[in-house]
Amino acid sequence: MRRKFLPWAASALFLLGHLMASGETELEEALKLQIINFNFETVTVTWNASEYSGTNLTFLQKLSSSEAYRPCSKYTLQQGYTAGCLLEVEKDEVLHFSLRNGTHPLLSKSLWISSYLKPRSLSDLSFQWHQGAVTVTCSDLWYKGLVYEIQHKTTFDTEWQSKEAKTCNVTLDSLDAEKCYFFRARVKTLESSYGSDTYPSDWSEVIYQQRGKVTDLCRENSLFPNFILIAGMVTFLIASLLLLPLWKLPRVKKALMPSVPDPRFTFSGLFESHQGNFQEWIKDTQNVAHLNKMEDGEQESIPEEAVVVQLAEMPKTAVTSPVYRQTEEEEATGEPGQLPRQHPQGSEVVSLGDFTFVMTDNSYMMF
Repeated sequence: MRRKFLPWAASALFLLGHLMASGETELEEALKLQIINFNFETVTVTWNASEYSGTNLTFLQKLSSSEAYRPCSKYTLQQGYTAGCLLEVEKDEVLHFSLRNGTHPLLSKSLWISSYLKPRSLSDLSFQWHQGAVTVTCSDLWYKGLVYEIQHKTTFDTEWQSKEAKTCNVTLDSLDAEKCYFFRARVKTLESSYGSDTYPSDWSEVIYQQRGKVTDLCRENSLFPNFILIAGMVTFLIASLLLLPLWKLPRVKKALMPSVPDPRFTFSGLFESHQGNFQEWIKDTQNVAHLNKMEDGEQESIPEEAVVVQLAEMPKTAVTSPVYRQTEEEEATGEPGQLPRQHPQGSEVVSLGDFTFVMTDNSYMMF
């Protein structure tokens, strides 16, 4: 009879274990549990205090399975309620802990603290320049399974360039010692040694170097282009805001963009019928004049747009227009006036409003 019930008991235990594990996973996600092992020196375990608002959760822990659970001695608080625990460690150990609400256990776990390792940041970088390259060195951390990453860039680069090595002895090639370079470093863990839940160290302080020496000039040069760009944009914006109201004033707009008279209103039909061909337009308007008409003793007014065209045949000899004759005062005083303007022989004179055109067989002049 006992053997018959063993398969059912095993299945029930398996199902119960699966449900408990699923419940713990969901609770762990709700609590947002985070574990960080800082360089095998301290371990912090934090949780989301808002999940149990107004409640102080209790954290019990031990570093050996043979020991009894001890309450946390250094809690971290959030809005006056417990939100984490700080533990001191010396080596890679198994941490057993239980998070409880009063006497009711919420979550219990046992894990290696190395699975949540975060190495300390590097602070003792040294640089050795030699023939267009630099070797960056520092003290290696005491534990293995690490990768040392060195990054560098110039003041003109937008992204960092990286190089990694398993020891803190990294050589960067193809560098120009005359340029300003920024350097920084950090430590990462190998997934094959510590798993996927570890953290890289914080970046070291950025070091500025030029000609093999530490300098702050690179820092100033890197900030200067950004200052020029920001100052230029602010100046342009202010100038635009100041000029916008002035641009709307009619006088300012007319002074900056004067209107150009349209010739189509003066020379009717020049563009509509002759597409701007002046000679064709002149031929088409020869011997045309708008005459005044009288109806019932009243004179009909001449439209202002009317154009009067007078055509005269020039004699073979030079003709001097009365416009260019010397005045009586100039003849009396003997002072020279404007020289008479002579038209070419065989040309024709066309008067159109206030304009006078002299036409030949292949050209015309306007006076």
